[in-house]
Amino acid sequence: MTVTDTTPQPRDRILRAAADLLAEGGREAVSTRSVSAAAGVQAQTIYRQFGDMQGLLDEVARHGLTAYLAEKHANLAGDDPLEQLRRGWDLHVAFGLANPAVYRLLYTEHRPGGNAAAMSEAYEVLLRLVTRVAEAGRLRMGVAAAAEMIHATGIGVTVTLIGAQEAGRLAEYEDLSRNTREAVLAALVTPAEPGGRAEDSRAARGARHAVALKALLDEAGDRLALTPGEHLLLMEWLTRLASGEPWR
Repeated sequence: MTVTDTTPQPRDRILRAAADLLAEGGREAVSTRSVSAAAGVQAQTIYRQFGDMQGLLDEVARHGLTAYLAEKHANLAGDDPLEQLRRGWDLHVAFGLANPAVYRLLYTEHRPGGNAAAMSEAYEVLLRLVTRVAEAGRLRMGVAAAAEMIHATGIGVTVTLIGAQEAGRLAEYEDLSRNTREAVLAALVTPAEPGGRAEDSRAARGARHAVALKALLDEAGDRLALTPGEHLLLMEWLTRLASGEPWR
């Protein structure tokens, strides 16, 4: 085996060096000079491979997401959509705590166009999980609104825990993620057998079924035996029913 066969190519060395510097010192530690020195390349090589330093950081973040996305997709194989949501939340928090610098690049320093495809893929998995809950007739609101609530709350919890971890106080927040997760799910998802609950009025049941039917129709897409106009009108009715608010 030759030296060429075993020596990482410049692009790989640059990515590894940038990832190590980011993990050790955060965004400020990743400069042209530091990456060049760590990777054993000249600055021009970085720009030739990645365009600029932001392009390099975007690529580092994308690589950091690879294993996380694989776990997210594997989580889709479960049978219980509510448990899948719980596991998806836990995977998100665990990814942030294991990769705090990459997480900040993705979720707190995100720029338009940077890692848009990877971020969109992660969010699409969340939408699919929430849709499954809706199809089971257990979602209290529309799929998009529920997914946004889970997404925003999950980011807030993860950023808080990352800060606590860096301050050496993570143990003080031991129950934060679980308690917040369950509070959010309680607000969004009905119990498996909600009969007898005071809040489970006929209007509430109707709203849940409207959400479920809307999710099923969204999944069916062009296979519906409806004209585009009929489909649009039906979706408007279901959206109104799902809101649970009387027409004025």
